[in-house]
Amino acid sequence: MKLRPAAPVRLGIVGVGGMGSWHARSVLAGRAGRVKLAAVCDVVPEAMAPFEGVQKFEDSRKLIRSGAVDAVLIATPHFLHTPVAIDAMGAGLHVLTEKPVAVHKADAIRMVRAHAKSPGAVFAVMFQTRTSSLFRRLRSLLQSGELGPLSRIHWTVTDWFRADAYYASGGWRATWKGEGGGVLTNQCVHNLDAWAWLFGMPKTVRGWCGFGKYHPIEVEDDVTAFFEYPNGLTGLFVTSTGEAPGYNRMEIVGDRGHVVVEKGAITFMRNEVSAKAFARSSRNAYDVPDCWEVSVPAGREPADHSRVIANFADAILNGAPLIAPAEEGLNQVELSNSIVLSALTGKTVALPMNAALFERTLRGLIRKSKRRLGVKARAVGEKPRYIVGS
Repeated sequence: MKLRPAAPVRLGIVGVGGMGSWHARSVLAGRAGRVKLAAVCDVVPEAMAPFEGVQKFEDSRKLIRSGAVDAVLIATPHFLHTPVAIDAMGAGLHVLTEKPVAVHKADAIRMVRAHAKSPGAVFAVMFQTRTSSLFRRLRSLLQSGELGPLSRIHWTVTDWFRADAYYASGGWRATWKGEGGGVLTNQCVHNLDAWAWLFGMPKTVRGWCGFGKYHPIEVEDDVTAFFEYPNGLTGLFVTSTGEAPGYNRMEIVGDRGHVVVEKGAITFMRNEVSAKAFARSSRNAYDVPDCWEVSVPAGREPADHSRVIANFADAILNGAPLIAPAEEGLNQVELSNSIVLSALTGKTVALPMNAALFERTLRGLIRKSKRRLGVKARAVGEKPRYIVGS
């Protein structure tokens, strides 16, 4: 298999349920750049029926070895990302995986190691939030140093409300065995990736989780997490799928001001002078620095899955830098895992987290996990023809 094929990149999509079918239609509509949909794979043949003129497989191993594709986009249930990606990279294919890159850190490390053994292969993850002009402008502002040293971050993301019917839509949903986690593994993957992308990784994590606090589920649907950084910066991350009306608000406090990100806008309360310097020099006990309220143009470009696929193709064809290298996806997995591990043990978790410890903990939860009955689902294990090795 040629790691630098001719355009267009022949793409195979493994899993054409919800997101997989969305990506397939996007490629067929020409929205994803120099990519051609060459094949699809799903354990449910009916799911592949709409995609005429492409090769169809019910087993990912056959697609990977068919010679029909240069790259695969993995949109299977979470636990299958790891075996399918490792198999594809071992066969010399490029890989783009849906979020999360893996359910737990140990599996993410296995994927990264497989990538290291496949020189020239492109390995990316679908973190489309990074394409949003709002988050790109915010990152640029932070990197400019305009805020000075940061002291506090507070991000509340409670606009992920889900009714019980959402969790009842699939027997694999919101179970340790089927999904491997709750709001942190499913909804907040992009938020946690954005946190690491914007602020870097903390040195310690303390998490508090409500497991089935709002819904009849096994996994977390309510989270409060405290992050501490080596330089003294602290962060608070709050999320839930049970609050309505919810909201999404990020506050970033630095020596030169305070930034609020809310409702698609960035507001910068900019101090004229350093708060630290002012505190040392002012002779008035109750004086505060003068500040300006600045509206930072956030742009109008929304998060776009197609741009990630187009960038993936450009990286394959021309060596373009990836928007979201899969190795960076390990950060999101580590934050998610460490919050849950802290909540389960009642202890602060130091980073880098002990991947083997979390894997053992998760396996224990999986042994006790129960697929909810009375729902129609493609649960992991019901027809496991995606699975390779193991």
